[in-house]
Amino acid sequence: MQFIEQKFNIPPLKGISAKNIEEHLKLYAGYVKHANFILEEIKKGAVGEYALAEMQRRFSFEFNGMVNHEYYFESFMGGAKPLAEASGLRAAIAKEWESFDVWLARFKAIALTRGVGWAILYFDPLTKRPLNAWVDEQHLGQLNGCKTILALDMWEHSFVADYQPSGKKNYIEDFFANLNWKVVERNFSNATSK
Repeated sequence: MQFIEQKFNIPPLKGISAKNIEEHLKLYAGYVKHANFILEEIKKGAVGEYALAEMQRRFSFEFNGMVNHEYYFESFMGGAKPLAEASGLRAAIAKEWESFDVWLARFKAIALTRGVGWAILYFDPLTKRPLNAWVDEQHLGQLNGCKTILALDMWEHSFVADYQPSGKKNYIEDFFANLNWKVVERNFSNATSK
């Protein structure tokens, strides 16, 4: 079974250009293509153990790149919508970090980590709590067993064309200004219901 490239209906965004989204979606399509390609090559079975080990390592990079981008792009669909004051996600965040604003400041600080990667808000089904993480590249630092709630792409391709390298902070602010919190709340509900 092949992974399917998802289509995202993303409205015009504040600060993030349609051209940047168009190019970014092409990169996402590459992750889908390469994840499928690697699985096909592994299925053929014509590789030695070292090549197989490298293909498996590469698969985790491609697969996580694909899935992280799906969370990222989905969070823009439907246009910007605020997080409801009475939402379950807001309550869980406030319980873990004192307040939504404290969490938001910490999450934005994580997003400013030097290097390429992702700032991700997870839900841990074992401890029943939200957790922040920095994921290097696509696959180093993922929290095992946790469910992704929110994914902020901090690779240069996501912001340099519109913001220049020095504009990371502006990009992060615009990401949150464009966020559809109803999608993020749905991710939280899905993670907590299983």
